[in-house]
Amino acid sequence: VLGFMKQVARGLQMEGNFGTAHVYRSSLNAIIAYRGKDDFAFNEVTSEWLKGFEVYLRSRGCSWNTVSTYMKVLRAIYNRAVDNGYALYVPRLFKHVHTSVCADQRRALEVSDIGNLLCETEKASSCGSLPIELQTTKNIFALMFLLRGIPFVDLAYLRKADIQGNTLKYRRRKTGRLLTVMLTPDAIKLIRIVAKTKPESPYLFPFLSSPEGTEAAYHEYQSSLRMFNYRLSRLKKYMKTAAHLSSYTIRHTWATMAYYCEIHPGIISEAMGHSSIKVTETYLKPFQNEKIDNANSQVISYVKEYASIV
Repeated sequence: VLGFMKQVARGLQMEGNFGTAHVYRSSLNAIIAYRGKDDFAFNEVTSEWLKGFEVYLRSRGCSWNTVSTYMKVLRAIYNRAVDNGYALYVPRLFKHVHTSVCADQRRALEVSDIGNLLCETEKASSCGSLPIELQTTKNIFALMFLLRGIPFVDLAYLRKADIQGNTLKYRRRKTGRLLTVMLTPDAIKLIRIVAKTKPESPYLFPFLSSPEGTEAAYHEYQSSLRMFNYRLSRLKKYMKTAAHLSSYTIRHTWATMAYYCEIHPGIISEAMGHSSIKVTETYLKPFQNEKIDNANSQVISYVKEYASIV
C-alpha cells in the first residue's frame, strides 16, 4: 500500500499535478502515523481497518472533511490497485467510513458584510484607514466576488490574454471547464488596480512569475495563498465582522447570495464551474434548511392570523 501510494504521488508530481500529489503525500503520512512505516498488503485493508483509521483520525482532532479527503485518496489508490491487479475487488469496502463533505457550518458573509466590502474598495473604506497591503487584499477579495466567486487558484493563474474587451474567459484548474464572465465596470476598475505585473509577464496579476505548469509556479501560488489568507485574518478586524474570512469565504458567499436571489441551483452550478450540481448543493445545504424553516414560520403565522380573523 505505502509503496504504491508513493509511486502514484511521484507520477502525479511528474505530470505537474502538484496539488493532488501534495494531498496524496499528506494522506500517506497519516496512514504511516496510524500504521507505522512498515509496508503492508492491500488485503489487510479491511472494513475494520478503515474504521480504525477513521477513529484514529478523529482522535487526532481531524475534521470530518479532512477524514473524508484521506479516505477518498485511499479509495482512489485502492481502485487503481484493483485495476492494476495488485488488489482483489471487495464490494462496498468503504461503505462504513466517511467519504462525503460536511456542510454543517455557515461559511458565507452576511449581505451587510459583502455590501460594505464592495463599497469604495478602491480607497480607504468606512471600516477605518487600512494599511496598503490590506487595502490590496480587500480589493482582491471584492474582485473575486464580482467574478462569480472565482477560486484564488484560478485568479492567480489568469493570463492577460484571458481578457478580450469586457469578457473574461478561463478554464477552471480543478475541473477544466471553460467559463465566460462578462466584466462589470466595477470589476474592470478593480482589475486595473490589482493587475500590476511587468509588461513581459503573461500573468494578469502579480502572484506568479515562474512558467505555468512548473513546480516553482505551484510553490509561488501556495505562498501567495498563505499570505492572502493571513491578510484576510487581519482584514477581519477592520471589517468588524464575526464571519471567518478565507479565500473560500467569498466563493460560498457568491453562491449563497445567488440562492437568496432565487437563482436556480443549476444556474449557480454553471456560473461557478462546478463538476456537478451536487457540489453546488453542498455549498447551499445549510441555507436550504434555513429557507425551509422560514417557510414553516410563514405557514404557521398565516394559519394563526386566519384563525384569529375567523
